Amino acid sequence: MTKVLTVEDLTISFGTGDSELTVVHKVNFTLEAGKTLALVGESGSGKSVTSLGIMRLLSPSQSRVQGKIVLHSDEDIDLLSLSESRMRRLRGDRIAMIFQEPLTSLNPVYTIGDQIIEAIRSHRRMSKRNARQRAIELIDQVGIPDAEHRLGTYPHELSGGMRQRIMIAIALALEPDILIADEPTTALDVTVQAQILELLNRLQEETGMAMLFITHDFGVVADIADRTIVMYAGEMVEEGSTETVLERPLMPYTSGLMRAVPKLETAGLKEGDLESIEGFVPHPDNRPTGCSFHPRCTHALAGTCDVPPVPIEDAGDGHLVRCKRWKTLQEAAE
Repeated sequence: MTKVLTVEDLTISFGTGDSELTVVHKVNFTLEAGKTLALVGESGSGKSVTSLGIMRLLSPSQSRVQGKIVLHSDEDIDLLSLSESRMRRLRGDRIAMIFQEPLTSLNPVYTIGDQIIEAIRSHRRMSKRNARQRAIELIDQVGIPDAEHRLGTYPHELSGGMRQRIMIAIALALEPDILIADEPTTALDVTVQAQILELLNRLQEETGMAMLFITHDFGVVADIADRTIVMYAGEMVEEGSTETVLERPLMPYTSGLMRAVPKLETAGLKEGDLESIEGFVPHPDNRPTGCSFHPRCTHALAGTCDVPPVPIEDAGDGHLVRCKRWKTLQEAAE
């Protein structure tokens, strides 16, 4: 497959000097054209910060982004080495993002049409008339009826599902090579969520774009992702094809997240209670030694799991896991 983006040892910190806190630790992955990579984990795992670091949307005065973020095209471009003006030209054009909450991401004092047209004309030499026609095509493409009429509406006049579709239309206005979707279905009911996922799948098939999909829901992952990375406390703790990760999770944290997914066959029954993972994601200034998950893990062993380092290992066929006991747990499960 054609690589479109490579992330190498991405590390993100906030603050300066003695108060600097590292929130993302050496994340590595590759995006391929026409494929979807999912980043999964609880709130506070570093998923959204990773995406903002890739887009260069973190304040340089308050954060430090290290590593390499290479955009592949006719020439390889390290995004971290670009000036802000050149990076601005790539945003929206080559790499676009759907933000988590459309109501706060859309400008409430401008119409939907104005915001889509601005996204187009800021990157393309196009008359306002042609840009308006393109905006109508985009609104129609994302499945909103009466597209021409919608140009004059304001964000607060649309439902949550429609606002999210408008965000998708803006992101796809310039047919980017890469789309980052930051939990685009979190605030939506399940029916609208299914429609948005179907829309993204269809648009990906039509355009061949690569997609980085951020979520905490393994049910969504099963519907949309080709490969999956599980993040915890800013680290990658498991990676593999989505089918492999879902059928044979090796990291106890991954298994815990999957047990928390509601199951239709047990809904409403006594055995249908959802399981949960006790405790919380650790704060960056209070990271546990050794495995960052061991204080919450029912399989942790003192003197083993709390002792660094905890490297990420290859379990075969590109299935990576960061756990000292994964082999023992796998043998016990079999």
